[in-house]
Amino acid sequence: MTKPNKDKGRWILRSGWKGLCPRCGKGAMFTSWLKMSETCTVCKLDYSFASPDDGPAFFSLCFVAFPLMFLVVWIHVTFETSVTVMLLIAAPLMAFGCVLPLRPIKGWLVASQYVNRSVEAGTEKLWAQMKEREKATEHETEKK
Repeated sequence: MTKPNKDKGRWILRSGWKGLCPRCGKGAMFTSWLKMSETCTVCKLDYSFASPDDGPAFFSLCFVAFPLMFLVVWIHVTFETSVTVMLLIAAPLMAFGCVLPLRPIKGWLVASQYVNRSVEAGTEKLWAQMKEREKATEHETEKK
């Protein structure tokens, strides 16, 4: 159900930024702010492939915090504000500015991983072995 190549970028942005399943575009990708669902509630896509790791924080810091820091410095220099006023302005601005985009960025990264079928180079065999062990463990616990 992955969308055609020409619409790949739009599909990734739409499903990722809205937190929707990258396969069907209907089910929720998240159970809470940053916690991924185990599977899509609509199409049952298993999200175990997703490993955005520190990517959302990296992109948030690079593309949000860095420009915000320039804004904070500009405010301080232009308006000659005191340190207390700067803390009252900068702390919430930086906190909200860096935390709010984490979920859409994480969704975008997971959607990108799914649509592009990306895995770390040379880890396909390792992932397959790990999933086999997980299934075997689940099967053993079900027997008990």
